[in-house]
Amino acid sequence: MNGTPERRIDVQFDDNRLLPMLYGEHDRHLARIENQLGVSLTSRGNSLSIAGPADAVETARSALDALYERLKRNMTVGPGEVDAALRMATAGDDGARDQNLASLSRPDFTVRTRRKGVITPRSPTQAAYLQALTENELVFGLGPAGTGKTYLAVAQAVALLTTGQVDRIVLSRPAVEAGERLGFLPGDLREKIDPYLRPLYDALHDMLPAEQVKRRLESGEIEIAPLAFMRGRTLGNAFVILDEAQNTTPMQMKMFLTRLGEGGRMAVTGDVSQIDLPSGTKSGLKEAIEVLDGVDGVSFVRFTDVDVVRHPLVARIIRAYDKADAQGKTAGTETNARPRGYSGRGEQST
Repeated sequence: MNGTPERRIDVQFDDNRLLPMLYGEHDRHLARIENQLGVSLTSRGNSLSIAGPADAVETARSALDALYERLKRNMTVGPGEVDAALRMATAGDDGARDQNLASLSRPDFTVRTRRKGVITPRSPTQAAYLQALTENELVFGLGPAGTGKTYLAVAQAVALLTTGQVDRIVLSRPAVEAGERLGFLPGDLREKIDPYLRPLYDALHDMLPAEQVKRRLESGEIEIAPLAFMRGRTLGNAFVILDEAQNTTPMQMKMFLTRLGEGGRMAVTGDVSQIDLPSGTKSGLKEAIEVLDGVDGVSFVRFTDVDVVRHPLVARIIRAYDKADAQGKTAGTETNARPRGYSGRGEQST
C-alpha cells in the first residue's frame, strides 16, 4: 500500500437507455477509464460503483457526469470523447474543470460532420481556442501536430459560413516545399497545388457533404489557394485561415495579415519547431508572435503535447523529440536544418 486514501462511491443515472452508450460496447468505455485512472468500475442496473484512490474516483465521476450530459443532449460518446472528458477532468482548479467539462456538450458550438457528429473541444486548450476564435478577429493557434489547431479553425469557419455570419472561407498554406515555384510540376494549377493543400480539403470533407464542398468551391464561397495568391487582395466578410504558418517569411506574413478586410476574421496556425524554410531564413510566424504580442484583437493560444488528440503514441513521440531537441541530439531544430523535400504536417484531428 502506498498510503493513498481509498474511496468508494455510487453514482446513479436516471435514464437506463443511455447507459449502453455511456459504458460502451462490452463496457469498453468503462475499461478505458479504469486503465487510465487506476479505478474499479462496477455497474448494477442504473447504478455505477467507483472505487480507488480518492482523487481518481472524483475524476472518474466528473468525467462520467460530463459524458452522460453529452448523451442527454443527443450527442455521441466514443473513445475520443472519453479521453477528452478525462483530460478535462484533470486540468486546472475546480472552476476551470467544471467549465472545461461543460464545453464537451456546449450548445453554442455544434458543427455536425459526416463521420464524427458534433465537434466539441477535447482539451482545455481546445476550449480556450474555440473561445478565442469566437471573440477575436485574429487568432494564432500554436503548437505541435495532432492538437486540432487547423481542424477546429476550419470547423469554426464552416459554422460561420453555414449560418451566414461570413460570406466565404479562404484557406491557404505556403507551398514552401516547391519554393512556391510550381511550374515544373505536372498538371494544371489545381493539380500542382493540391498536394500542399490536401489537409484543408480533408477537414472540409469531414464537415460538409462532398457535393456541398464541390458546389461551394465552384461558386467561390470556399477558396483554397497558396499563400502567394493572397498578394494584392482585401478579404472582407471572410474567414481566412493560414495553415503551416511557420513556413512563411516575415514579408509573407505581413502581407497575409494585412489582407484582413471589414467583417473578416483570421486564424493562423503553425508549429515553430517544424520550420521548413532554408537555413538562416527567419520564420514569419516567429516574428509575428514577437511583434503582435499585446495588440488588441489578437489572441495567441498555445498547445502542447498534452493537447494531442490523435493516437496516444503521437504525444509520446512529440515529448521524445522535444527531449532530444533540448539535449541537442536532433539535426533539425531552430536552425531550420531540414531537407528541402520535407513535406510538412497538416492538422486534421479532433
